Amino acid sequence: MIGIVDTGGANLQSIKYSLSRIGEEYKLSTQWSDFDDCEKLLLPGVGAAKNVMENLKERDLLQPLLAESTKSIIGICVGMQILFNYSEEEDTECLGLIPGEVKKFKDSSLTVPHMGWNQVSMNKEFDDYSGYYYFANSYYVESTEDITIGHSAYGNKFSAFVRYKNYYGIQFHPEKSSVLGMEFLKNLLRL
Repeated sequence: MIGIVDTGGANLQSIKYSLSRIGEEYKLSTQWSDFDDCEKLLLPGVGAAKNVMENLKERDLLQPLLAESTKSIIGICVGMQILFNYSEEEDTECLGLIPGEVKKFKDSSLTVPHMGWNQVSMNKEFDDYSGYYYFANSYYVESTEDITIGHSAYGNKFSAFVRYKNYYGIQFHPEKSSVLGMEFLKNLLRL
């Protein structure tokens, strides 16, 4: 069973639809106790880091997330970004579960937000899943070899898929990335 933590993001329907398509049972909730029987937790997100952090606090989800040490926690898009220490987006202190900072794309020659399909190069463990995925982000985490499993580039190289302890972060949207996205998500949820 996959627990979808309702952070107030806009992509909940597409996440639910994707999980159904790959045969995963799930429950969506704002109540931490509803996740007791869930093996993994998803932090979906389309929105702003500050807003998501405020929603987690208001829904009494912040402390349980910080205390969780046994379940895999998978953040998608802003859900990935809030796993880090800090985001430049509205000067936001985040969960601090993964070391690092989230930065804004500042290259004036780039269109921001970074929207559309972009190449992701995965390391050996996930090499079968290298390919094009759908992105919608104005902020990024610089690619660091110690936590990055997959990287992409938009002006500069950045982390598209990270792992640290039991935390996974995905900057792209597997739920909007066609067949490859579904296969990637299915594989990740079965680790």
